[in-house]
Amino acid sequence: MIRAALIGLVKGYRLVLSPWLGSACRFTPTCSAYSLEALERHGAGWGSYLTLARIARCHPWCAGGHDPVPHAKPALFTRFEARASTKEPS
Repeated sequence: MIRAALIGLVKGYRLVLSPWLGSACRFTPTCSAYSLEALERHGAGWGSYLTLARIARCHPWCAGGHDPVPHAKPALFTRFEARASTKEPS
């Protein structure tokens, strides 16, 4: 449900704001397309993390270029999951 709401927000941005702002994305795919794919592939939590990390990389000193959504989960979360799955239940 949260993922659907986030996807709706991105699609709303693409429909309403993006045409007014113009296309100035430094990356391919664009940040909104990246966000949609990340949310679809990795869910609300990981997709949001990937989207925010991508937006944080978008600044005047960034060269940009081809930056696809990773197929694997972000390393930050996989480390925590590995620890949690190896702990014995109390």
